[in-house]
Amino acid sequence: MIQAWQRDYAAPDTVEPQISEQVAGNNTDANANTTGNDLVPDPQEHTDPTASSIPGGEVSDSIPDNKAQSGGAIHVATDVLNLEIDPRGGDIVRLSLPAYPRHADTPDQPFVLLENTSSRTYVAQTGLIGTNGTDSASGRPVWSSAEQSYQMGDAHELNVDLTLTQDNGARITKRYTFERGSYLVRVTHIVENNSAETWNGQLYGQIKRDGGDDPGLSKQGFAPMPTYLGAAYWSSEKPYNKLKFGDMEDAALSTTQEGGWIAMVQHYFLSAWIPDPQLQQTYSTVYQKNRDQYLLRFVSQGQKVAPGETGQMYAEFYAGPKIQDHLEAISPGLNMTVDYGWLWFLSQPIFALLVFLQSGKLSIFGLNMDIGAGVGNWGVAIILLTFVIKALFFKLSATSYRSMAKMRKVAPEMQRIREEHKSDKQKQQMETMKLFQREKINPLGGCLPILVQMPVFIALYYVLLESVELRQAPFFLWIQDLSVMDPYFVLPILMGASMFLQTRLNPTPADPTQAQVMKWMPVIFSVFMLWFPAGLVLYWLTNNLLSIGQQYIITRRIERE
Repeated sequence: MIQAWQRDYAAPDTVEPQISEQVAGNNTDANANTTGNDLVPDPQEHTDPTASSIPGGEVSDSIPDNKAQSGGAIHVATDVLNLEIDPRGGDIVRLSLPAYPRHADTPDQPFVLLENTSSRTYVAQTGLIGTNGTDSASGRPVWSSAEQSYQMGDAHELNVDLTLTQDNGARITKRYTFERGSYLVRVTHIVENNSAETWNGQLYGQIKRDGGDDPGLSKQGFAPMPTYLGAAYWSSEKPYNKLKFGDMEDAALSTTQEGGWIAMVQHYFLSAWIPDPQLQQTYSTVYQKNRDQYLLRFVSQGQKVAPGETGQMYAEFYAGPKIQDHLEAISPGLNMTVDYGWLWFLSQPIFALLVFLQSGKLSIFGLNMDIGAGVGNWGVAIILLTFVIKALFFKLSATSYRSMAKMRKVAPEMQRIREEHKSDKQKQQMETMKLFQREKINPLGGCLPILVQMPVFIALYYVLLESVELRQAPFFLWIQDLSVMDPYFVLPILMGASMFLQTRLNPTPADPTQAQVMKWMPVIFSVFMLWFPAGLVLYWLTNNLLSIGQQYIITRRIERE
């Protein structure tokens, strides 16, 4: 039978004396995985272990820098994951995503999220520490497996078991459980205590990453508001906390709470440990300056297994795309790693509407609906989204265009006032204001729609930048990826032409300098938009064309009146 875990805690004011006593005792304890003064915390103590407690801390790291040792890596393939497990330590040292090609033009080359090479380190580690733990700063255990390669095939679930027999007779099974269609992996340590003494240990998990650039960030174009690269974690006070690499260098994180998660976040993808939510967890960080590596870890509270009994402890590991619905179902706050910035309250409904137009599925604010089908093309969905947004601002835009049409109509009268009072600026301004009042013209009315729609524009930018659903999403013809710039600059040029046409419908500013700025504005915007995501330029172009049509009709109507 599986024994219920016994949980003990040390009072905070007694932690240090207990650690000192344990270090002295462990030097002679035959069951302890320590050498010299290396510290392995007692499972009965609930405290954050020091760097030397866990492999990969400041003192020692026996994870090899290249390919797996001890017979080579264990290969695992599911329908959504390809990974390699190193028998030494039983860690995931390489993980790729077949459903997400590295580049759109090479669909047979999957994006590699985790890897451990001479040029890049990004691995997921886990094990047991404590009096009877398998891991210590002195070395990692070598696990055995029945097979060298595992395939999920048509099965719904795949278990990969790594086994180890300790000196005291306890048998440890490290089980990786994969489910079809899921990027979430359950890692369970099963302890069969065949010894005559109580088994004591703690489960830990950590993500180790170097300080290199984000390999998932597109090299095409530029990002005025770059995506976040760094760590994140959950706390009871705040569901989403960013922890930049620089912050990890300045001060180590140390927090204890029930449940939660830790994650390494990058553009479109993330890796995260989600330990048992029913247990107290200690979260901490370590920065290895000599290697420029960052360790983000959790340590579960101490556990015991009585002689002759079997116990389990587990954690879940997510490695894959930042799909909000999936992440939200895994753990509270994990979906917030899809970071839409300070305009998230606009970006979320825009994203939900965009998904609805593309797929027919709507999920927002607890509302779930599926009409069965959408347009099936993200570019077409962006065009339809533009129509919806334009409809929402229709009345405001109409008021603005009516004001600009009146300005255009009274332009000759304004020119007469300037010439008549060119030596008296104050009189010129007074007469101009009287003209505006008589004709009921708001001189700032033309700017209002642009100012109101700029937050929508920025929010859509975040949606296109952060949503993995639009990664490598094709439109038509030469546009094969809406999340990167137009390779032939066709959309930016068309957008600039539409802006030029729109300026022809606007009244000419009275100030010569301002008139020159407005004249060059389409050119400036066209150059600026050359490197923006094609999807964003498509939105702006569609919006301009709709605005031109609306403004032309209103202008002609005012002129006829």
